[in-house]
Amino acid sequence: MIELAMWNLSIPVGVPATTIETRVLAGGYQDHYFQSKDGAIFFWAPVNGTTTESAKYPRCELRETYSDGRLRNWTYPGADHFLRAALSVNQVPSTGKIVIGQIHAYQSSMPLLKLEYQYKTKTASGNIVAKVRMTPTAAIQTITVVSGIVLGQAFSYAINLKPDGTLVIDLDRTRWSTRLDSSWAAKPLYFKAGVYTQDNTGYETEAGAARFDQLSIEHRALLSTAP
Repeated sequence: MIELAMWNLSIPVGVPATTIETRVLAGGYQDHYFQSKDGAIFFWAPVNGTTTESAKYPRCELRETYSDGRLRNWTYPGADHFLRAALSVNQVPSTGKIVIGQIHAYQSSMPLLKLEYQYKTKTASGNIVAKVRMTPTAAIQTITVVSGIVLGQAFSYAINLKPDGTLVIDLDRTRWSTRLDSSWAAKPLYFKAGVYTQDNTGYETEAGAARFDQLSIEHRALLSTAP
């Protein structure tokens, strides 16, 4: 089973969008947008759903917390930080784009990383792209990590932000990495995962949807070198 006692959940209903708190989520919460069954979790975010404050697009997405529900934020020099998932994308909106994992910056509308599935009608398959900001105020750099993933195909990713600012993305057997500017070092960060639909036009039947069979966070503390 996927451990839900370290997340809260945004669902695309209410103005602004509703947050399901950690205690409620871990207690077995399910609804029209979020389901937990057979050891997997299912996310669905229609294009006409409501949005969180300052966002343009609807989401059904988890946000990292402590088990008591407090928001968890961290700075990368203090540990080795991992977000790991195994999933399949089952539906995309007309833009073809949904975000499936993020490193976000606390109290900012400019995340460090978005990991995005981009479906191409011409090839009937999708690319997984990393949208990265090298500094907190930089323009986004877009890097295609893997191509040719069809709807319903299972794949895995691991996002690792190391204490020296190295960002590593492992996607199945492909690895991509870069070194962030040190201006990120003091910024509080947190992980997100689920479905953030990159479209807001159309009917409720148009949506982003995904199934996650595995999802975990790890913050691997550094070993002390003190005598």
